[in-house]
Amino acid sequence: MSKLTPGKLAGLKAVSDPRGVIAAAAMDQRGSLQKSLAKERGAAANAQDLEEFKIGVTDVLTRHASAILLDPEYGLPASKVRNGKGLLLAYEKTGYDAATPGRLPDLLDVWSVRRLKEAGADCIKILLYYTPFEKTSINDHKHAWVERIGDECLAHDIPFFLETVGYDAEGGDEKSLAYAKKKPEVVSGSMAEFGKARYNVDVLKVEVPIEMSFVEGTRSFKGERAYTRAEALQHFRDAEAMTHKPFIYLSAGVSNPVFIETLELAGESGTKFNGVLCGRATWKDGIPIFAKQGPKAFREWLETTGVENINNVNNALKAATPWYHKFGVKSLAELR
Repeated sequence: MSKLTPGKLAGLKAVSDPRGVIAAAAMDQRGSLQKSLAKERGAAANAQDLEEFKIGVTDVLTRHASAILLDPEYGLPASKVRNGKGLLLAYEKTGYDAATPGRLPDLLDVWSVRRLKEAGADCIKILLYYTPFEKTSINDHKHAWVERIGDECLAHDIPFFLETVGYDAEGGDEKSLAYAKKKPEVVSGSMAEFGKARYNVDVLKVEVPIEMSFVEGTRSFKGERAYTRAEALQHFRDAEAMTHKPFIYLSAGVSNPVFIETLELAGESGTKFNGVLCGRATWKDGIPIFAKQGPKAFREWLETTGVENINNVNNALKAATPWYHKFGVKSLAELR
């Protein structure tokens, strides 16, 4: 059993609920949020818009979440209104260079783990586009990159959350039936790789290993089958078997009802997941309101629909397991 250092333990406790489950909201979108706001408004969205949007989400939703994930570029004003909850800060640049093959990652230029910690971060989060089916030369680059960040987090004794998002190495459509059939292996392979001790990852933030709209026998099913319900449940269990590390699910931009059903399925499979970092499934539908009616109307929407969305997620989190169980203990006190 690996022992948690004092800083890593303090950071994980800071972002967990009293049960030891990570019930965190995600609001570190930058480029995609700016594009969505501009599209709805029919005019450009600026830095102030992003800051105000993040302030609204953080102030309202942290009353119902154990932590908030923000970015240091536009999210620092929001980090001041998080109602005493934990703070994860993103360390990677938004998006990726489409001109270069392999969706290679990059870190923010004027930030380091030291600086993120000084800005109040309890935990560091990195997003990495990853598939085990990519060329070895590209994945080698990514593995070394994650090793460096893991060592940096180790040096500053702060938890490292690694978020992996899969893609089709052949350039196919990630929303297709063909990719839905590949996805279980992409997710499982990513969990197996980054659960290795050499990366010093503390929590894996992972996609669910299936695409809900292709699961026969669910409310989310759209008519094309990639898996039966029984197969989908088995994919959850197979992915879990790939690592001993704590792991949490991301919402991947699906709607609130779809994410809730996903968590129900995870629970039904008996998978011992340790929480969520859920962004768009709680606040995405508020984008048009902010863009067209402004921050005040958006806040009113958050206080009603947004809160309802996050409470739906919290309710579904009854199926989650405390992360400290992964360290072979029955209570947080035993880790001290």
